[in-house]
Amino acid sequence: MSRGRRAFALIRESLSGKEHDYTQGDMSRAVVLLAIPMMLEMAMESVFAIVDIFFVARLGAAAVAAVGLTEAVLTVLYAVAIGLSMAVTALVARRIGEGDADAAATVAGQTIWVGMAAAALVGVLGIVFAEQILTLMGGDAAVIATGASYTRLMLAGSVTILLLFLLNAILRGAGNAALAMRVLWVANGINIVLCPTFIYGLGPLPELGVTGAALATNVGRGIGCLYALYYLTSGRGRIALRLRHMRLSLDVQLRLLRVSAGGVLQFIIATSSYILLMRIVSSYGSAAVAGYTVAIRIMMFTFLPAWGLSNAAATLVGQNLGAGQPERAEQSVWVATRYNVAFLVAIALVSIAFSERLVGIFTNDADVLRYGSDCLRIISYGYGFYAVGLIMVQAFNGAGDTGTPTWLNALCFWVLQLPLAYALAEVLALGPEGVFWAAAIAESLLAVLAWILFRRGTWKLKVV
Repeated sequence: MSRGRRAFALIRESLSGKEHDYTQGDMSRAVVLLAIPMMLEMAMESVFAIVDIFFVARLGAAAVAAVGLTEAVLTVLYAVAIGLSMAVTALVARRIGEGDADAAATVAGQTIWVGMAAAALVGVLGIVFAEQILTLMGGDAAVIATGASYTRLMLAGSVTILLLFLLNAILRGAGNAALAMRVLWVANGINIVLCPTFIYGLGPLPELGVTGAALATNVGRGIGCLYALYYLTSGRGRIALRLRHMRLSLDVQLRLLRVSAGGVLQFIIATSSYILLMRIVSSYGSAAVAGYTVAIRIMMFTFLPAWGLSNAAATLVGQNLGAGQPERAEQSVWVATRYNVAFLVAIALVSIAFSERLVGIFTNDADVLRYGSDCLRIISYGYGFYAVGLIMVQAFNGAGDTGTPTWLNALCFWVLQLPLAYALAEVLALGPEGVFWAAAIAESLLAVLAWILFRRGTWKLKVV
């Protein structure tokens, strides 16, 4: 068989949904089998953001700014969702590696309860304090008038965000990355159809404006959640979720919360830093916020496939540690790192060369275009470092060692990034560009430190 045919066969196998034993066999093949659907899954996750901005941008800078400020607040929710999902993936992968599928199903059942409880709290706060949240984030009167209903609906629908993250984390931990990818395909397909329909009032439906984007996103994510639950309860995969797995188990929930605490905290540190960066940018007006928002959305679209590759490394680390093969777990990380660096460096070259054209897809406002292209170009300079950092951090998380990335985030984002952003933007009068440079420098330093700590190997001894 020729090399091209072998590659095509491998891609087709990775997308087939067939479950594999990743604790044996060729490591490069294992990374590819997991990484391809995970990369596509993460790309689909970023499509939510891209689709919303694409259609909302035609409503004006105030609407885009409302979406951007709400997204900045939602990053706290994403921090909880990602932190919990890292713990879920680590625990499920360990149990699968140990050959205990029933214990993995118990983790899945308790995960759903934890996710729903967190979503209820966020939803209530969003419904009651939508206007105050936008005001706190620096939104002007036009932004608040335009986007309050969007903010309220997005936070009220947080259950769909949390459950989609957590259910897919269960599937990834079990090694069925292809199914997690399909869940996002379903959710995004529905969102792509409904977004312009609800925003512009196509057909007999009323024109909802920016609120329509929130409604479409929640409906799409909700149906995706139902699809994932259907599969998990069907008994066709390694995890067969039954009612007995849903009985409250404080022991499992406490273990889940203990492992996820570091994961949640590390992302709260990162996202709270992002919120404060957005607050600095908002002091320069709606055009700066809109440009920053567009650039970050483009970055997410190109960046989240690399997250998929890092998630593959996390699953491989967890399953192989569970199977008592720490050296194979380490090998998977180095293989994934090589692939990730090659991918993100290529993306960086494109982003730097065509930053104005990429941002121009979403806006023709001269000020928004200038801020957005500057942000995209500056942040892209650090992509090679980010590629290494993503894999290293997820390797720690996959091993259940969420503490190391947590203090790394605190050091790089709170101690370095925030003071540097303020100094560059305000003291040295670089404006929003100072914020962009601070973000690139902090992420690069985190990658270097994570690489040094990973080589020490203490993560291999973590028990979860």
